[in-house]
Amino acid sequence: MRRPWNILIYLSIVLVIVLVAASLFAVVTVRRPFPQTGGEIEVPGLAADVRVVRDEHGIPQVYADHATDLFRAQGFVHAQDRFYEMDFRRHVTAGRLAELVGDSALETDMFIRTLGWRDTAEAELAMLDPETRRYLQAYADGVNAYIGDRSAGELSLEYSVLALTGPDYVPEEWTPVDSVAWLKALAWDLRGNTSQEIDRTLALDLLEREQVEELYPDYPYEQHEPIVTAGRVRGGLFQQGPGPVQRAAPTGRPAREPEGDLRGLRSLRDVVDDLPQLLGTEEGIGSNSWVASGDRTASGAPILANDPHLEQSMPSVWYQMGLHCNERTEQCPFDVAGFTFAGLPGVVIGHNQSIAWGLTTMYPDVSDLYLERVDDEAGTYLYDGQQVELETRTEQFRIAGEEDPVAIEVRSTRHGPILSDLDLDLAPPIAAVGDRVELTPATEPADGDGYAVSLRWTASEPGRTMDALIGIDKARSWNEFRQAARLMDAPSQNLVYADVEGRIGYQAPGRVPIRAPGHSGRWPVPGWNPAYEWKRFIPFDELPTVLDPPSGLIVTANNAVIGPSYPYLLTSDAAYGYRSQRILDVLGDRDDLTVDDMVELQNDTYNAHAERLTPYLLDISLPTPYFREGQAELRGWDFTQPADSAAAAYFNAVWRNLLELTFHDQLPADVRPDGGERWFEVVKELLRDPDSDWWDDVATEDVRETRDDILRQALLDARDDLTIRQGSNPTRWSWGGLHELELVNQTLGDSGIGLVEGIFNRGPFPVGGGSGTVNATAWDAAEGFAVTAVPSMRMVVPFDDFDDARWIQSGGQSGHAYASTYTDQTELWAAGETLPWVWSDDAVEAAATDELVLRAPSG
Repeated sequence: MRRPWNILIYLSIVLVIVLVAASLFAVVTVRRPFPQTGGEIEVPGLAADVRVVRDEHGIPQVYADHATDLFRAQGFVHAQDRFYEMDFRRHVTAGRLAELVGDSALETDMFIRTLGWRDTAEAELAMLDPETRRYLQAYADGVNAYIGDRSAGELSLEYSVLALTGPDYVPEEWTPVDSVAWLKALAWDLRGNTSQEIDRTLALDLLEREQVEELYPDYPYEQHEPIVTAGRVRGGLFQQGPGPVQRAAPTGRPAREPEGDLRGLRSLRDVVDDLPQLLGTEEGIGSNSWVASGDRTASGAPILANDPHLEQSMPSVWYQMGLHCNERTEQCPFDVAGFTFAGLPGVVIGHNQSIAWGLTTMYPDVSDLYLERVDDEAGTYLYDGQQVELETRTEQFRIAGEEDPVAIEVRSTRHGPILSDLDLDLAPPIAAVGDRVELTPATEPADGDGYAVSLRWTASEPGRTMDALIGIDKARSWNEFRQAARLMDAPSQNLVYADVEGRIGYQAPGRVPIRAPGHSGRWPVPGWNPAYEWKRFIPFDELPTVLDPPSGLIVTANNAVIGPSYPYLLTSDAAYGYRSQRILDVLGDRDDLTVDDMVELQNDTYNAHAERLTPYLLDISLPTPYFREGQAELRGWDFTQPADSAAAAYFNAVWRNLLELTFHDQLPADVRPDGGERWFEVVKELLRDPDSDWWDDVATEDVRETRDDILRQALLDARDDLTIRQGSNPTRWSWGGLHELELVNQTLGDSGIGLVEGIFNRGPFPVGGGSGTVNATAWDAAEGFAVTAVPSMRMVVPFDDFDDARWIQSGGQSGHAYASTYTDQTELWAAGETLPWVWSDDAVEAAATDELVLRAPSG
């Protein structure tokens, strides 16, 4: 009787030992990549010691005697906290992601290699100022000093989990091109209207061209101000000055009726959508940035605010950091802090000792799709009546877990690579879009199968954006700032500025093409016709700029840059000004603005569209108390959308149903409404026309629905939706219960393995705001209520005392799962709170929790 009992005890002890060993192994594996943040580390290549002072949130302030040491240390520190993120990004930008994660990334690699991001980055590196190249090399040396002889598992937990990398995976050394190539990813995600150009054409599959134009209304200049409200180009210069903002002029229209096959463009849209969104989608990307002069603030000094809206990710796209020369000299001019990108030297958004700056995307139209008449057998394409030989190159792709590489041939015309060749299921040329676009004269493709589609994009041409970023970091005045901005070729961003002298300013930079009259940039165009070539780029001195406007305010929120009286086309696809106008309205004529006011405004959740639509919803008679209980939530609502709002939950459920009932029966699935600002404008016009064809459900042949029929059904369906999701009692409804943020690791977060996803992902977090609100937590009405893009960081910089500045990001500093700073800022961010952004030496020392000294090698 005793013997079985002894065996049971023995097995229990063995099981406990195994469990303890497994737990210890897991803990060791998880903690092994955690970096050393105190003490000393010898770093090869340093000319002198460097101090890295971190606060409780892991935010480092770096102090060095030499500029190259500063960037070498930045590379080292970035790699400590974020190397896997950096390695992932460089695999993406080089078109080599399949080498890391397998064949699921092969199509992405083919697309990026076809675009030639890394080839362009290599050419760009050679163009940069020698000083910038030295900084890039120093940064790379710092990254490589950290990589050293560490195994992949010592660098990041992801490598330990990614079984497909195997135990033999050895990360390559970092190079300056790896950093510059990241700028191509930024330019792609911020490029403007490529997807809209495709979507407009795809919509012609079911709609008349006039109907498509109704879905892309002109910017409402009479209700929503552009960024620059006055000024003109004269004598090769943009000049500030008085003058009304004119009403928007009509945009170009496609010339002919739709016929033919749209498979090529639809497959191209699918490829674009499947790319890893390093920053976000075109619909989700946006930003707010504004600056108030001292005449508008309580302190008498300017205050600048910025919050870029990007796709959420884990880790956060931003890394907070300060870079300080111990003594500022011509050889070491940096004293700057703000938000950086791991993998890129310098500070992207922030302030130095003299100036501060913020960024928002301009949505510039910097790309065009060209239809090409390709003769596959001859290897030529038609241009200006002549057959021209296609440029070709072969690209090979290695795939993790497979021995044999995959090869493709990339073909290019004078306009750029032929993207339609990327459809792996259809033989090129496949984009038979024919008369859907601006074809004058109409010309059929040579083989009758369709047109190939090529892309011209400004960022495919080498530029000097890296020089611009370094120049801005060390600029000390408006003139120096503009000189640096002159070099920012791509991406084109609205630049907002303030300085210690009390000046505020705005500059539109970038390489923006000038098109021929009649070429709207809104539709694919015939590549064989020279009339559709870009003529040149808008000269920098003729781009809109403002210095010290009389209003004392500059507000940018992806709204139109300037009215249509401006002689050049910047974009036809700007955001429609709902956020920018709300910011202007809240700031009003106040002359006592404070940092707290700016933070409060960044978290503003007022929905102007709701204020317009709700009266129509309240006019609808509903049949039973059950349905009227939901509608009653809208009575007395202030149109704000905090996370705990029942009214916001119901309104947005109604809005989603309204869009589905109105448009899903008439639009291709590819282009169904996401519910953002453009759709606010579309529905605004439809509300004025209760008998519009859009309200009619084409599936009910014997019934013609009107506006009120659709509004009524949307109200009924929303009540049922919320009852299923959150219960029958409206007092228990909450917008945050529907509108949740999940932070997802970009490689392992969608693995489909719950245990792995649980290691790296965080959330969900209930949040307020929504599409088109200042607190722009976007969501896609075609998919659900989940958050798709967020204010990825918030910063407010007052010029009376930099130690009173505030900042926050949506994640945390560390890229290491389970580190204390992995998501320590997320709940604060979601609650609308910010962190102190210390600047002075005394404040930095007071906030310090760790100090690491990077030692220069002795002798």
